[in-house]
Amino acid sequence: MSHFVAHQQGLFHGLYAITHDVALLSPESLSDQVIAAIDGGARMIQYRHKKLPATLRTQQARALLACCRKRSVPLIINDDIALAAAIGADGVHLGQDDPPLQTARAQLGERAIIGTSCYNSIDLALAAQESGADYVAFGRFFASATKPLAAGADLALLRQAKNEITLPVIAIGGITPDNGKPLVDAGADMLAAINGLFTKTDIRTAAQQYAQLFK
Repeated sequence: MSHFVAHQQGLFHGLYAITHDVALLSPESLSDQVIAAIDGGARMIQYRHKKLPATLRTQQARALLACCRKRSVPLIINDDIALAAAIGADGVHLGQDDPPLQTARAQLGERAIIGTSCYNSIDLALAAQESGADYVAFGRFFASATKPLAAGADLALLRQAKNEITLPVIAIGGITPDNGKPLVDAGADMLAAINGLFTKTDIRTAAQQYAQLFK
């Protein structure tokens, strides 16, 4: 399924760019934004848009997959296993209200990248690891416009995760180039960004600023 081996050296390292689901963009405009993010250093892209009609979501996702394939960057679909399967995306990201990881694995295959939201829970992360996840995501770490009511996570959680979990760890939630370095130092393998990236006038430069935190 995926063009990527999930634990390939260096795949889970750097900026994880998640598309902004507020703006109504054509597939071409969204592709331009994602290309700018990749050119700036994004190592993984997640397509996230919960509010659009299914037809437009499919068009956008297909356009992004073409962009990502040309640049050898994985495209992950948020929540929607059927969409990921339909377009041949590289994987899916699941929350706790989504179908179980085993369902996604059965539909997408062994090579798909499957990540799970673990909020501020080590127990959820351990369960995800046991179920065959490829990465776990914790957050929110800071005030987040995307998920203002999400449970808070802290640096101690990241350190504990790095001690107890062998999977790559993603940090998400209000992360900017100005506040992200302590998360990397505490063990985050990737920083996920939405508003800190896709609301900026110069997305490429914003992506470069995130990427610098890993050097």
